[in-house]
Amino acid sequence: MGTHRRLGEYRLLDEIGRGSTAVVHLALDSQGREVAVKELCPQVAGEPEALARLARELAVQARVSSRYVARLLDGRVSADRPYVVMQYVPGCPLNELVRAYGPLDGDRLVRFARRLALAVADVHDAGVLHRDVSPGNVIVLGDRPTLIDFGISHQAGMEQITRRGMVVGTPAYLAPELIEGERATTASDVFSWAAAAAFAATGRPPFGRGSLHGVCFRILRGQADLDGMPEPLLAVVRRALARDPGERPSARWIAGALAQSDDTITVRGRFAAA
Repeated sequence: MGTHRRLGEYRLLDEIGRGSTAVVHLALDSQGREVAVKELCPQVAGEPEALARLARELAVQARVSSRYVARLLDGRVSADRPYVVMQYVPGCPLNELVRAYGPLDGDRLVRFARRLALAVADVHDAGVLHRDVSPGNVIVLGDRPTLIDFGISHQAGMEQITRRGMVVGTPAYLAPELIEGERATTASDVFSWAAAAAFAATGRPPFGRGSLHGVCFRILRGQADLDGMPEPLLAVVRRALARDPGERPSARWIAGALAQSDDTITVRGRFAAA
């Protein structure tokens, strides 16, 4: 059942997502267009830390322009109920899509993986680190992915509070250096892209399920399950899952490597570390 209350100029229709600090609503703007409104929960709406995170989310998402990233439309940090307004993206989260219909395959899989790499590359070109490229944050319509949720993103080079023992992001898709408390980099997002692409191809998280300790142990040991992943995606994903961040290609290189020519997927270009 929809809420049908108003938040600023937006009429909230239905809840379409919920986290520990915010709720996402399908809403209509003043011109009757569908948008997604992320609203801080009442219990945190006045907390300085929550407001600072929302302001940072607004600032970093405003920098990004991409066909494959949800657009920022509006936001009010100073409102009684602070909120962010984003492009509403029709489709299904990758994790739900794979659960319902199975893995992607064939040309559709490679197109999806390439376009998701383009999304990550566009984020990086804007000087932003996404920090949570995972199946729950990728909306899929056909073979078109749209990257969403900049809630823990920040500008590259900003001070980070991550430390050993602190897991920020979706654990099964985190780069090993983040588990060890090192700084996030573009290479960390590339690792997460590879893990998400592996999930799309196989229907399995590449480092398994189960306890957080077990998943993190397998990530640190490089024990990725890539059985059943087709070429040429397999070769690119293996490089992107390199234990050493300096050995991973850039997202832009990956997109080029997965480019299509005459309906034949070919791996092109020379490998270049990010």
